[in-house]
Amino acid sequence: MIIDSFDIKSLIRPVIDFPKPGVIFRDITPLFQSPKALRLVMDSFAHRYVEADFTHIGAMDARGFLIGSIIAYQLNKPLVLFRKQGKLPADVLSEGYQTEYGEAFLEVHADSLCEGDSVVMFDDLIATGGTLIAAANLIRRMGARVFEAAAIIDLPELGGSQRLEDMGIPTFCLTQFALTDK
Repeated sequence: MIIDSFDIKSLIRPVIDFPKPGVIFRDITPLFQSPKALRLVMDSFAHRYVEADFTHIGAMDARGFLIGSIIAYQLNKPLVLFRKQGKLPADVLSEGYQTEYGEAFLEVHADSLCEGDSVVMFDDLIATGGTLIAAANLIRRMGARVFEAAAIIDLPELGGSQRLEDMGIPTFCLTQFALTDK
């Protein structure tokens, strides 16, 4: 199933000056409030990966959980949660990274993946790539590999997709925005 990028873009709400002045936050909430749009987005991802050779879905805290859990269910794949620091109860691996707003840490249960596993990582958008790069580093530390990084939105001017590609990680996004798009 192919979705019309214009339709997706029209359901992504720009929130000016959030979380700080000068930033246009891309709110995917309206996409999730539209049953048709949600189905189109998830069916597009499922269609892309239904016959792909990978073993796990990785979902980034927190909006990536919305996408990753649905796709893991649709494709009958195990779901690996990449959480903000201090949210997981068992032994974890941790990876620091830079966000647009400062430093953060991403964690994953240390027993989530094994050598030979392959992961499609999901988040709502790719900005600087910090979260997905941290997750990719954690995946590699467990002996697994990243099949692809996927998101609804790409913000190419922030360079995240290019950073992932430079690490040998293919990216796939359903739509993109320029930083000045409103």
